[in-house]
Amino acid sequence: MLWTAAGVVVLGFLLALEVAARHYGLPGPLTTQVQEVVLPPKSGFLLYGSMALMMVVLTRRERFIAAGTAIGIDIVFLLARWACDIKVTHGHHPFGNGALWVILGCAVIAVTRRTGQDRVLLLKGVGLALLLVAGRKTGDTWLLITSKTRLMVLDQYVATADHALGNPSWLVGRVVKASGPFGFHLLDLVYGQLAVAAVIVTMYQLRHVAAERRFPDHHLVRTFLLIGLLGPAIYMIFPVVGPIFAYGAGTDHWPSPDLGPEALPTVHWAVADLWPGTAPPLNTPHPMPFDAFTPRNCMPSLHTAWATAIFIHSRKGPRALRFAGAFWLIATICATLGFGYHYGADLIAGAVFTLTIEAALRAHARGWERSGIQLVAYGATVFAALLMSYRYLPMEMARHPWAFGPLLILAMLSVIYGYLRTTRAWEPTLAPARQLEPQPEPA
Repeated sequence: MLWTAAGVVVLGFLLALEVAARHYGLPGPLTTQVQEVVLPPKSGFLLYGSMALMMVVLTRRERFIAAGTAIGIDIVFLLARWACDIKVTHGHHPFGNGALWVILGCAVIAVTRRTGQDRVLLLKGVGLALLLVAGRKTGDTWLLITSKTRLMVLDQYVATADHALGNPSWLVGRVVKASGPFGFHLLDLVYGQLAVAAVIVTMYQLRHVAAERRFPDHHLVRTFLLIGLLGPAIYMIFPVVGPIFAYGAGTDHWPSPDLGPEALPTVHWAVADLWPGTAPPLNTPHPMPFDAFTPRNCMPSLHTAWATAIFIHSRKGPRALRFAGAFWLIATICATLGFGYHYGADLIAGAVFTLTIEAALRAHARGWERSGIQLVAYGATVFAALLMSYRYLPMEMARHPWAFGPLLILAMLSVIYGYLRTTRAWEPTLAPARQLEPQPEPA
């Protein structure tokens, strides 16, 4: 009953987003997902990552069959497009259809050929894979809605508050620009394939599912999906487009991997073309109108939030996985700032946002003990205080950077400390083995 209710809620949410997207004359998340059954997909890597995630519930033999089937279907699609002279447009991939076919095929097999616990387990694996893909499609639709409904943006407030942190986007932007093509393409790869990194960490966490016939109480995908569900709601409350749009020339020289075939034109409504060469002037901020196609997806930085979640969940893995998690977090921070997609204040809010969600999920798995409730309440309070200070105290923050800069960092560190202290106390402790005293030999 619980899984059925959750499925109905998710389907209703997707239908609502579909209707909203159609209202603006564009396909919604359900339409774009159905199109990828046949048309070249925009999320080829993600589709194969989702299939790999589903395969944690399969046996080793079934995994080989599933992977081989997906590759074979993609080869057939590739040959058919070549024979019909169908070009794969920019922003799409020539592969990925096969993975989606295998995921849908496993759903059919679960309903028609499996029974009992085997059916439930396979359907959970399929649902997990489809939820990961649907999360990406839902995010694209949310970004469309923010650009159409939030015509005034608050970039001047965040840019002013960012003076307290030393304008890190301008600083890192110059460094990335000086690093040349190698640095840019490396960060571009990390920034664009964040979901693939999440799949790798999740596959490690779920590696025993097939043997144990059950999923663990908490894993990375739950955090990922909740971040993607709640984050866009903050976009609607605090719409911000980012330095490269509000203070730069748009993405003409800094292409985003998320853009489709319709590349965004140069933004003509920017305050000035200052990024990354010149820091923004210190003037009294005010809401400013902006175009109707640039997403208001800065506050908080969800890329930072997701990379933080990957880092947290990779801590219990082997050394290579821990190193990869740390690298992905550092590279994502450099990319979000260096590409001009976020201000430093966005990143602080994104880290606090993730830790609060992660604490809530872990507290829920433990039955909402007092320590968990206190941690979640504290994280939510700090997050709300950050947003309020960015909106109502930006001039004071900019005029007193040596006071407010450390305060912002300390606020984030206090949430990190509270999270580490609370979650470590939740870890089971193993009592040391009692040493047996030697017995005297019988006379």
